[in-house]
Amino acid sequence: MAEWVEKNGRMKVRKTPLCLLALLAGLAAGPGLVLPRAAPGALDLARQLNQAFIEVAEKVSPAVVVISVAHKVDYDSGDEENPFWDLPSPFRRQLEEWFFRQPERRPRSRAPIFDGQGSGIVIREDGYILTNRHVVDGAAKIRVRFKTGKEYDAEIRGVDAQSDIAVIKIDAKGLPTAKLGNSDKVKVGEFAVAIGAPFELDYSVTFGHVSAKGRRVIFDPSMDQDFIQTDANINPGNSGGPLVNIDGEVIGVNTLIRGLRTGIGFAIPSNLAQEVADKLIADGKYRRSWLGVEIRALSDFVDYKDMAEGVQEGVVVTGIVQDGPAAKSDLRLGDVITAVDGKAVSTAQQLKAEVRAKRIGQSTTLDVVRKGKRLAIKVKPDEWPDEVQPVAAKRRSPSESETTDVGLTLRPLTRELAKQYDIEPSEGLLVTAVEPGSLAYRKGIQRGDVITEINAQPVMALADYRSAMKKADLKKGVVVNLVSRGVSKFVILKDTGE
Repeated sequence: MAEWVEKNGRMKVRKTPLCLLALLAGLAAGPGLVLPRAAPGALDLARQLNQAFIEVAEKVSPAVVVISVAHKVDYDSGDEENPFWDLPSPFRRQLEEWFFRQPERRPRSRAPIFDGQGSGIVIREDGYILTNRHVVDGAAKIRVRFKTGKEYDAEIRGVDAQSDIAVIKIDAKGLPTAKLGNSDKVKVGEFAVAIGAPFELDYSVTFGHVSAKGRRVIFDPSMDQDFIQTDANINPGNSGGPLVNIDGEVIGVNTLIRGLRTGIGFAIPSNLAQEVADKLIADGKYRRSWLGVEIRALSDFVDYKDMAEGVQEGVVVTGIVQDGPAAKSDLRLGDVITAVDGKAVSTAQQLKAEVRAKRIGQSTTLDVVRKGKRLAIKVKPDEWPDEVQPVAAKRRSPSESETTDVGLTLRPLTRELAKQYDIEPSEGLLVTAVEPGSLAYRKGIQRGDVITEINAQPVMALADYRSAMKKADLKKGVVVNLVSRGVSKFVILKDTGE
């Protein structure tokens, strides 16, 4: 079979490949078609790939454990079952606490009930097991089961809330261990295999690919987390189990999913997991250095990129925690950090990794670009606190309110309003309402936030706000500095016409 094609002004005959001829003939022949066999080489390749997945599962599964967690139950109501049992644990505990405070209820202790399950990875032959903090959180008793069926009681060696990593310990020797790979070398698109106990289906193996790296999926931008995204099916019960490459090396600790059966799962990179786990094993705690800033890669911050002068890559300081290390330095909102002690950084996680490695209290130099000027700013990282506390500031008065054209209702912040909204007194305008769907709403401004500046102009009274907004251009973008839950930050209000 052939067809005429035009080439360089002349008509030539192009032959149709024989394999396509066979396929077309088969289609014409109808359902009784017997297609030609695939080339032996192709089948051999498929068999090799099939065998590779089998070998990965056989290699890693002995070092994977099923973790059962029991929580202490205090309940006495005359009913056989806790009426709050089917609720998510945070809500259940709140309701139980209220319920047991009622005078007619007399709590009594029951034996812990095994009501939680996850997975874990043996990382040392003498019984140290890596898992997620949320798997063992609030545990009264922990039991570990191997694929052989052998069970052990376990105790928590240490947990790290910021990374959601935990290490538990069992009394055993000579255990099979998993090899932790180098997650920095992971490539998007490579095979990824998840092993764990989803929905109590022990030692389930699913496979897919590495979908992305460097994902941030926790709302709190100060959290020290950075995820590998995968389309290997991860479900409840996979938490704490391994995500491995085709060589059987652990490249991540499975932690989160975005909706069931969506093919969107997240794993903590193995390098971060190992760094934290080593410290938990040695000291029972992971002490990390902290700048007290919220940050965002300039490359991802489209609205701000056009405003940043003289810099193409770096990390934008979008928030500064009051009374944190950065607040005591010359660092300012909107600064673009390009290097830490001379080492270039262009993503939030690169900056966090560099700061995390610094000794607490050690003077560190940040290379910064501010309004086109290059600066070297000294800051002394502190130890990451258990809780971030805002610092009190001075007070201001008048009391009228105003609804703005960006969807905000504002009032000058007074001591009475600060007490009412449970925030620290400060200078600025209190957001008392945000219109759903408005520009301010879409940019994440919330009720209780305090606006302090508009385009670097302080706003202490409503007249200040009106004056600043009159000079501003929403089409180009307006920089709004504010304090939200004790963190100084900024957002850009830009009317894109949407």
